[in-house]
Amino acid sequence: MSAEEKPGGSGKPETPQTPGEPSGVDLARVALRAAKEAARARGASAQQKKQARRGGGLRSGARADGRDPMGLGAAINRLITERGWEAPAAVGGVMGRWPQIVGEDLAKHCVPQKYDEDERVLVVQCDSTAWATQVRMLAPQLVRRLNEDLGHGTVRRIDIKNPGGGPRRYGPLRAPGSTGHDSSYG
Repeated sequence: MSAEEKPGGSGKPETPQTPGEPSGVDLARVALRAAKEAARARGASAQQKKQARRGGGLRSGARADGRDPMGLGAAINRLITERGWEAPAAVGGVMGRWPQIVGEDLAKHCVPQKYDEDERVLVVQCDSTAWATQVRMLAPQLVRRLNEDLGHGTVRRIDIKNPGGGPRRYGPLRAPGSTGHDSSYG
């Protein structure tokens, strides 16, 4: 027996392996993995063909998937998330919970009117100038409280509007060309 032959072998010389080359077992594993992936791909395409023959195929099975019916709350939450309406929806919730956030006394005299998402400004209308002044002094604390509830940076500023419906444009006691209640004086 020579030094290159295996003891009890077939008499064929063994080829020495370098550390970077895969052995026969590793090559077999790679080939098996490739065969499994190809079979899986063929099976998936065959499954799609069967579904197409049966009538268009998108059917719900025993397991839950995206086509299954869902509750109204879950559907609305999904829609809000998909459309990116989280901040406006949260601010809308604040408008509904305004008395709990600012207190009953303040809520009786001041009402949130609108929220500008781009500027991150909440507009509040007060029923008297005294309450408008009070809210102006409390504005930094209200912004902090709102951001704790909604998330940091949701509200940057609160704009406080004084009471009043604006200038009357038309009416039975208006003089043509007048600009306000005191335009006839002087």
